[in-house]
Amino acid sequence: MADRAPLHGTTPPAGDLSGKCALVTGSTSGIGLGIARALAGAGADVMLSGFGDPRAIETLRADMEDRAGVRVRHDPADLSVPAEIERLMADTAATLGPPDILVNNAGLQHVAPLDAFPPDTWDRIIAINRTAALRATRLALPAMRRRAWGRVVNVVSTHGLVASPGKSAYIAAKHGLAGLTKAAALEAAADGITANGICPGYVRTDLIERQIADLAAQRGEAAEAVAVDMLAEKHPSGRFVEIEQVAALALFLCSDAAASITGTLLPVDGGWTAR
Repeated sequence: MADRAPLHGTTPPAGDLSGKCALVTGSTSGIGLGIARALAGAGADVMLSGFGDPRAIETLRADMEDRAGVRVRHDPADLSVPAEIERLMADTAATLGPPDILVNNAGLQHVAPLDAFPPDTWDRIIAINRTAALRATRLALPAMRRRAWGRVVNVVSTHGLVASPGKSAYIAAKHGLAGLTKAAALEAAADGITANGICPGYVRTDLIERQIADLAAQRGEAAEAVAVDMLAEKHPSGRFVEIEQVAALALFLCSDAAASITGTLLPVDGGWTAR
């Protein structure tokens, strides 16, 4: 599909993404789904990317399309496979147009001591959490440059800024994603393109729920007691970050009001990194 001509000028009014195309990876649940819904609500056509029950995904896709009045598609690409990323980008361009907005959110987690970390799991975490973002951004930038407008939003995690025991692969991947964000911002700064990272603390997604359940099983404690301990250790606020709060920041970063914000890593972590 040919590139669309820019809207009036090259930048939509703040909060209006009508006529834009957004690709959000890892968007069939959790933070990615929240961001996809926010972008669709602002008028962007959306390509969902992620795994899950096909019938459930079709239900949420159709619901989002109906509620927002935009086009919403889904592609189940395996982002650990380079050819699948290329196919995803081509599928997005063919069905909705080349992405004006790329949100690299897909992520995988595994907790184990460094000297016992499974090598295959390490490789898959690096591939999905870091390398997939590099490959998708590389493929998205040329069309963004031709239109002199683009937004790259990387969901980096607080673990792209600080470390915790047992999460070596995730931390290595997310620190790399933080560096990629800065490099992309510098390379595209003169082209009307911004690249920023959002660094959420603990958001009660399925990934965090699994961590809570695993810790609860190890300690022989109730899941809610473990959750309270997690927050007490990391979040001075004593509260989990809400998906909608992360989505609102992503939407702002895609607006005209954020056109001069690029190369930043923005914590949304209840005070975790202020310690």
